[in-house]
Amino acid sequence: MKFETVVEELESLTNPEDVEGMARFGISHGKSYGIRMPELRRIAKKAGKDHELAEKLWSAGYGETKILASLIEDPKMVTEEQMERWVVEFDSWDVCDQCCLNLFSKLPFAYKKVFEWSLRDEEFVKRAAFALLAVLAVHDKKAGNEKFEEFFPPIIRESTDERNFVKKAVNWALRQIGKRNRALNQRALEVAEEISIINSKSAKWIASNAIKELESEKVQERLKRK
Repeated sequence: MKFETVVEELESLTNPEDVEGMARFGISHGKSYGIRMPELRRIAKKAGKDHELAEKLWSAGYGETKILASLIEDPKMVTEEQMERWVVEFDSWDVCDQCCLNLFSKLPFAYKKVFEWSLRDEEFVKRAAFALLAVLAVHDKKAGNEKFEEFFPPIIRESTDERNFVKKAVNWALRQIGKRNRALNQRALEVAEEISIINSKSAKWIASNAIKELESEKVQERLKRK
């Protein structure tokens, strides 16, 4: 599928009302067509995996073209350099989270990037660290408990970051790790209790929200059945 063909289709689907609606959910791209995910997935399915097209779409700079790039990029073609180049251009939580879900979680250096990006200052780079960790906690069925226990120190350390998109991702990662199995559930609850005594609004919110979900009847019943 040609880059020009994709752009023509995106332009034909543009919806200014949806751009306004996205803004209400904290989605504010520098440039946006206002196209919803089902349409982007449909276009991506038509395009197939295409490294060259993905790079062109990413460079176009629209929120939707970046998300499309993450959907059609071939994981086998992605280098660490490309990951670093893309992550610094995240400008909204949806582009960040979609890239982590659609592409970054499938790469062999995903866990390494969680550690590295968790130490970075940029808001969406740090969010990417914990969004990626949350996605891995859900989708990497083969990883052992020790793989995720390694990330409790970064979760504790970054729980004091008051920035909305960071603290929500830290919380998301802690909750997803705690829902993998009963052992990690217990450890995540212990970590949440440790976070709860930190003198920080963000830390206290992360802890209380995580404890509420991880102790819930719904989660506990599901863990019993595992």
